[in-house]
Amino acid sequence: MQNSPTHRLVRLALFVALAIMLHIFEAMLPLPYLFPGAKLGLANIVSLLVLLLFGFKDALLVSFLRTILGGLLSGTFFTITFWLSFSGGMASTLVMGASHWLAKGSMGTVGLSIIGALTHNLVQIVVAALMIGNWGIFVYLPYLIFFALPTGFFVGLLTNQLERFHSANGPRW
Repeated sequence: MQNSPTHRLVRLALFVALAIMLHIFEAMLPLPYLFPGAKLGLANIVSLLVLLLFGFKDALLVSFLRTILGGLLSGTFFTITFWLSFSGGMASTLVMGASHWLAKGSMGTVGLSIIGALTHNLVQIVVAALMIGNWGIFVYLPYLIFFALPTGFFVGLLTNQLERFHSANGPRW
């Protein structure tokens, strides 16, 4: 019964809902950002966890739905903020999935998360440069990389703990 298409759909819906909740919660945090646009990437915990537990296709679907629905619910749909979030989220999930596949599962969760965070920031800078028509924005990239390393590490550690908990206890739903 747990492997039925309906069960899979319900699990993915719960992960999408959790990712949207984290996406909106993070947007509401009154964090003193030293770098505009830099975020903790809490919703990426869900994308990475789904990648590790259920596979690449499901992780890509969760990332896609999270960015689309998160943009609609936060009021940023089809703004520059949406396109930065969408492109960064999709690209980071693609690169994390490819890295996980190429490493045949031997790359650690923290490593995958850091690669995802770096990809997210690089793609956001490229998309921003294309949208504003100014490649000078790349001077901002070292600051984003500096911020991506600890946040990617943090997201990776949290995801690793959640995966270990899931593996030890199995799904209860």
